[in-house]
Amino acid sequence: MKNKQGVIALLVAAGLVLALPALAAAEGTYRSFLGYDSRITIWLIAEIHLMFGAFVLGVPIFAVTIEIIGWKTRDARYDKLAYEFTQLLGGAFGFTALLGGLLTFALFGLYPKFMERFSEIFHDVMYIYAGLFFLESTTFYLYYYFWNRMADRKGLHIFLGVLLNVWGTVIMMVANSWAAYMMSPVGLDKETGQFIGTVWQAVNNPLWHPLNFHRFLGNVAFGGLICGGYAAIRYLGAKTPEERAHYDWMGYVGNFCAMCGLIPLPFAGYYLGREVYSASAVMGNNMMGGAFSWTFIIQAILIGGIFIGSNYYLWIGMHRIPGAERYTRYIKFIEILLLLCFAIWLTPHNLPLSAEEQVIVGGQYHPTLKYLGLMSGKNAVVNLIILLTFLSFLLYRRANLGDGIPFSRQGARSRGVLVGVAGLLSLIMGSYANFLLSLDPVSLDLPPETAKYFVLPAALLIIQIAAVVVTVVLTFWDRGKIAELFYCGVTTVNATFVLGVYGYVIMAVANPFLRNLAVTQWMILMSALVLVTTVDVFLFKGAAQVGEMNWGKMPLRSQYVLIAVCVFIVMLIGLMGFIRSGLREDWHIYAILQDASEGSWTPDNAVMAKVVSACVLVFLAAISFLFWLTGAGAKKPESPEQLVKGDTSKAASPPELLVTPK
Repeated sequence: MKNKQGVIALLVAAGLVLALPALAAAEGTYRSFLGYDSRITIWLIAEIHLMFGAFVLGVPIFAVTIEIIGWKTRDARYDKLAYEFTQLLGGAFGFTALLGGLLTFALFGLYPKFMERFSEIFHDVMYIYAGLFFLESTTFYLYYYFWNRMADRKGLHIFLGVLLNVWGTVIMMVANSWAAYMMSPVGLDKETGQFIGTVWQAVNNPLWHPLNFHRFLGNVAFGGLICGGYAAIRYLGAKTPEERAHYDWMGYVGNFCAMCGLIPLPFAGYYLGREVYSASAVMGNNMMGGAFSWTFIIQAILIGGIFIGSNYYLWIGMHRIPGAERYTRYIKFIEILLLLCFAIWLTPHNLPLSAEEQVIVGGQYHPTLKYLGLMSGKNAVVNLIILLTFLSFLLYRRANLGDGIPFSRQGARSRGVLVGVAGLLSLIMGSYANFLLSLDPVSLDLPPETAKYFVLPAALLIIQIAAVVVTVVLTFWDRGKIAELFYCGVTTVNATFVLGVYGYVIMAVANPFLRNLAVTQWMILMSALVLVTTVDVFLFKGAAQVGEMNWGKMPLRSQYVLIAVCVFIVMLIGLMGFIRSGLREDWHIYAILQDASEGSWTPDNAVMAKVVSACVLVFLAAISFLFWLTGAGAKKPESPEQLVKGDTSKAASPPELLVTPK
């Protein structure tokens, strides 16, 4: 591993040596990179660095989680899987650091005046950032190279893994503070524009926490789908049934972990977008209704493709489960609803029509479809997409299990946990209902008489609390399945249909309140995911299996789906990087320090597509090279019999995660 990283470091260092003379050749406020546009140069380097950063943050999160599961269940196969995930990080850490160094050289070389101004504010934080990266790298090498030596001290080894995730998350948050500050600067003198605040004020700017939340979930989804793509490629090249079984399981784990991050991601994006509006109405309007509006249609296509692809992969996976035929008849209904929701989600509000087409339609907006392009309709279908995806996981989990164990036989601990979860959810929703009822419309720049529009969302939260109570009572009466259907039904009606339609009313009479309406929908939806999962885990705890899982029996098309969603997530993170940075248009620091270089223009969608595609191709080529290095250095078993009869960590039938059949 060290030799591989040394070769990588030498190659990148050689590139830096060749680039530095060009960076230093010119003097002044702006310079060019070998005659190329400076902004696109920074864009390419920063985006690829961001992709590697997302990978090295996301993968350790579920690698440590899987290691903990293996430690608690005393199953060495989990440990083997966690180690294989960690193996993928070695070269990625080196690439991330080297790209970060290249980005630093490029920024100081191409934008010296801006970096001088920027470092005056954040120079202390930059030193902390460097120290944190040193701690993260040291912790990673201890965690990776002492894996086998600490086999009898798993608690200490897991502590190193948790510490690795802490350093990585803090590093991400520090870097986010810089990007967020450039979009929402604070602590400035209104007349001179000079920074007069504290470093903490600059770090804790209005967009910092929304960006942290959004990027953390995005990194988890990104890392999971990249690992799923790796497993798919290894599955396609596997020579033995044992190898196919292992990589089939690895692909499932990667897809599952990615969906855990992807399900709440649309709400994190909405939260970030809402705060962008709050920081700058001009930037917010440009984001959703101006030059960047069509990029969100592309975003909808990519996210919808990931959801549909992940569901399709899960449905194919049910064919490896004995007993799954009981549920396959429901899949066609889930698929139809998913496709309908996807169609609504990607419907634009304004259509790109010629003058003749506008005459035929009656204007730039379609008389009916224009309503589907509004945020209220999109919020409604996003809720339904997530509920349908959750339903797919429930069906998969139950596929080879019997009827389950009556809840009355699950013990006092199960009842206590269920009551605790129900109480916590009721407390959260009740608190927000009280907040809505006491909300002053003036705080939203609305007239006092609009307070009446706040009552319905609060009332629905109270109805949802009542549904929680009914669900718990039905579960205690051994009607757990009916309780799950009841709560999912109430959630669908309240979050999708009632609030989805009510959103159009709010947009017309109290538009600023729409953000609170979206939070209400999110709370109702998440309560369903948490409560129904809790009921289902206990309901099928100890249930008899219908048959053994047939790992490694997946058709080849399932692996191509994993590769496709891997490519989609890379394209998505590239697109969102463009949107987040491009919203500043020709400002280094929004409304404070203007970009006066020749490359300060905002790229159109054609240029965006070319640059993002280049970033995607370079990243996929680099990560494929690292995956090849990992596979080339892996020790091959001498025979299939050795794989089965040797170490138990190499057994042929990987176990399931806690969310799947035992």
